[in-house]
Amino acid sequence: MPTWRYSVELDPSRTARASLRDVSMSYKATVETLRLIRGKKLSEARRILEEIASMKRPVPFKRFYRKVGHKRGISGSGRYPVKVAKNLLSLLDNLENNAEFKGLDVDNLWIVHAAAHQSFKIRNYLPRAFGRATPYYDQLVHVEIVAEERT
Repeated sequence: MPTWRYSVELDPSRTARASLRDVSMSYKATVETLRLIRGKKLSEARRILEEIASMKRPVPFKRFYRKVGHKRGISGSGRYPVKVAKNLLSLLDNLENNAEFKGLDVDNLWIVHAAAHQSFKIRNYLPRAFGRATPYYDQLVHVEIVAEERT
């Protein structure tokens, strides 16, 4: 069984952590969505992700904003990354279960670290006319979230 390391080391008695490995979703949308929920309370982050999954709230794109249209409700570029929001909701469920197992108060959990890292790319080929082939890639992503109990 492999051992996964986190890019941040915090006090293990006051923190709970969870990670997703090799998930097929957009790296750029994951980075922007994690930026939106970082520093929020766990219940507020869950509410935000549910609104994104139901396409009621757009995610503002600040870093990967080029050729992305403006959305109503935010001042600038944005998208509705539904697949990312659903995967992050399952990750928050895992984080909450890990916190309960460690005996932490789930109502006082704050997300102090949320990061996405690129994994490998799966290469496939699409056959075209006249014997040609076009490659297309599936980007896999690692996601890690750490929540801290605050009183």
